[in-house]
Amino acid sequence: MSNTPLRVGIIGAGIGKSHAEGYAKQSRVQIAAIAGLDARVQTLAATYGARTYGEYAELLAQPDIDAVSICVPNGLHHEVTIAALKAGKHVLVEKPLARTPVEGEEMLAAAKSAGKILMISFNHRQRSDVQYIKQQIDSGRLGRIYYAKAYWMRRAGIPGINSWFVNKGMAGGGPLIDLGVHMLDITMFLMGEPTPVSVNAATYAEFGPRGQKGMNSVRTGASASYEVEDLATAMIRLQGGATVQLETSWATHGPNGDDFGLVLYGTEGGAELKVVNYRNVDTVRIFYDEKDGTPVDLHPKIPDGGGHGQVIDNFVRAVLDGAPAVPSAEDGLRRTQVIDACYRSSAEGREIRL
Repeated sequence: MSNTPLRVGIIGAGIGKSHAEGYAKQSRVQIAAIAGLDARVQTLAATYGARTYGEYAELLAQPDIDAVSICVPNGLHHEVTIAALKAGKHVLVEKPLARTPVEGEEMLAAAKSAGKILMISFNHRQRSDVQYIKQQIDSGRLGRIYYAKAYWMRRAGIPGINSWFVNKGMAGGGPLIDLGVHMLDITMFLMGEPTPVSVNAATYAEFGPRGQKGMNSVRTGASASYEVEDLATAMIRLQGGATVQLETSWATHGPNGDDFGLVLYGTEGGAELKVVNYRNVDTVRIFYDEKDGTPVDLHPKIPDGGGHGQVIDNFVRAVLDGAPAVPSAEDGLRRTQVIDACYRSSAEGREIRL
């Protein structure tokens, strides 16, 4: 265990704000620098007494930076991560790890070559309600999970009709790679990292091309056209026979506001996670039968917690104490492989074997 403060830099001030809030709670961390091109960088830096840089390369050139959080558009994850690793920095990168498996593989190879930690920020996996369900599964209470339904559905939530989010080259895709990757990660984590063997997926773009159902928040990096899906659905077959149904949207005519969750079906019990508009209370149900066949529904009261703060804590302990780097970059690569197969399945109109 080291008493040396970890001096971190943050590249990107959008979701980077959440990273900064997490680092600020760590007594062994100094937020040394923030890099980015928009006005939010100056505001964030002033809050934490950090110096600023316009270009990420300037930040990476500073010898007093030990580690960085990479919070830039998806299309820059590969480039900036590899540059940071070559500069001798430990890296925490926002989800998704990369747009393609090839990019992800190159990022993992760069981390191995540099001898540095590469970790991914799957913050929703760290929610206390998700961790509670994991404890129930690991205890054997639910038995073997053989089917899961996972979703993240928005009724009107395209994140910037003219932003980088809807540019295929910069984002890699729409809600599947943006929101679906979170639900895929939670599901695989809860089920014990089963091996996906095939996917059958479909994507739709019914609202974005018409300029409908966009968020009101300001997004940077304009795109000339809407190039991604606004709804995706996939059936994922797993080694051993289990299956996962994944559904995700930015825009639908449906009942959801901005809701995510899953239902797990096990041989001895089941579980439901239902998060409506990001609420953190009363989100979990556990289902099982008593010995006489009487059905029982549990409504556990779970303290709020986890999220980005827990991811940051894991990253700091991995760098300073040698603790496991979880969620791992390998987890991120496995998710990228499935998401990529889903997009190929939709484009080719067939099942894709992994």
